[in-house]
Amino acid sequence: MNPATVVSQRAQLSTHFENRKPSVIRQAQILFNQRADRDRVRCINLAIGNVSLPMHPALQKRMRSLGEAGSPFANGVVMYSPSVGLPETRGAMLHVIKAAGLSTDGLEALITDGGSAAMELMVLGVAGPKSARPLVLVDPIYTNYADMCRRVSVPFVSVPRELRADGCFTRPDLVALDRLCEKEKPVALVVCPSDNPTGQYLNRADLADIARLCVRRNLWLVSDEAYRQLHYTGEPVSSVWALDEATVPGITGRRISIESASKLWNACGLRVGGFVTDSPEFHAKAVAEYTANLCTNVIGQWIFAALADETEESLAAWYAQQRRYYVEMMRGLRDDLQRAVPGIIVSQPLAALYSVIDLVKVVAPSFDAGAFVRYCAEQGRIDLDGQAYTLLVAPMSGFYTATQTAAGRTQLRMAYVEPPKETALVPKLFAALLERYQATLA
Repeated sequence: MNPATVVSQRAQLSTHFENRKPSVIRQAQILFNQRADRDRVRCINLAIGNVSLPMHPALQKRMRSLGEAGSPFANGVVMYSPSVGLPETRGAMLHVIKAAGLSTDGLEALITDGGSAAMELMVLGVAGPKSARPLVLVDPIYTNYADMCRRVSVPFVSVPRELRADGCFTRPDLVALDRLCEKEKPVALVVCPSDNPTGQYLNRADLADIARLCVRRNLWLVSDEAYRQLHYTGEPVSSVWALDEATVPGITGRRISIESASKLWNACGLRVGGFVTDSPEFHAKAVAEYTANLCTNVIGQWIFAALADETEESLAAWYAQQRRYYVEMMRGLRDDLQRAVPGIIVSQPLAALYSVIDLVKVVAPSFDAGAFVRYCAEQGRIDLDGQAYTLLVAPMSGFYTATQTAAGRTQLRMAYVEPPKETALVPKLFAALLERYQATLA
């Protein structure tokens, strides 16, 4: 064939890629980075839970000693670890569970590249690609669970929660959940006892009720425990590992917890996560699947492993310090937002580090939270004391499943991750940005 006659064609993207949009927790930052004036505008980013606090001291010490004598990396060699993770890292993950007064008998840990990789592995393990049976999610849900289901073609269904005028979310309706299970025949139920994005706290009694339903319906119980010790009610820590056969007969062998170094240990960029399970079969097959990933970041694993040497007392002191920091910030921001924007609904977190804001009583019926987020990211600019600022938040529509997205039309999620000085500017900044955006709609 004459090369001159060849018609150039564009290589085709997959349908999945064609339809893919950035996660709502990353969307605002991507748009802001495209601004021509980004170097002249200070961005306060509350759209993603990117904690700005220093890591736990033991992790910092390990990080600083990477090249010193006694470090496995002192000679500059960084080899693969076993796919299951370094023994020390797996031990550290189980140690922090045991130090909370929970039994680790029969538990196995697998270390992954952050909690997100553990989520994907979990979906593959309980359902598998093109499964006919869905996962059950509790709306609103952390975005990555729905995204991971879509990535591997696993269906999902959900039970709703609603943000009330008093700033509290309704609890998952067990009767509705049972009816959903009867209708959809799911394979697993995903819960988050210290919940992202709602800040709701499902205590041990709540979790036991859900676990009994899982036993009755023969479901895997998946518990996202990235925020396990970040709860503010004074109750005992809530975890699937606090359940036992006496409380929930038949629970053994169907539990999976998603773990992460990101939030409790202030180590988001370390990208160390994992899951723990009491099912030997699930663990063994998960390790087999993860061999395709070779292993998790070995330097991050070794840094996280420093927690294995921390005493129960020192860990308890760390948790208390973290809780005090967040409680003070949360209360102050909520009160100031309500003064700055009369009629605004702001959830009061009982756990985790997020508030959901609802503007339903403040804005016109045509208001779209996603459009407001784009405005703030692309052109929002407020001058405070000679410095230009904008605010990045996440539209809640991305935290609801496809059948529930209308619920997030007037809602936003804010993460308590910026330093207190910057966080103190948020109410005034939010009110001014909202006023200017509303003026563009007039």
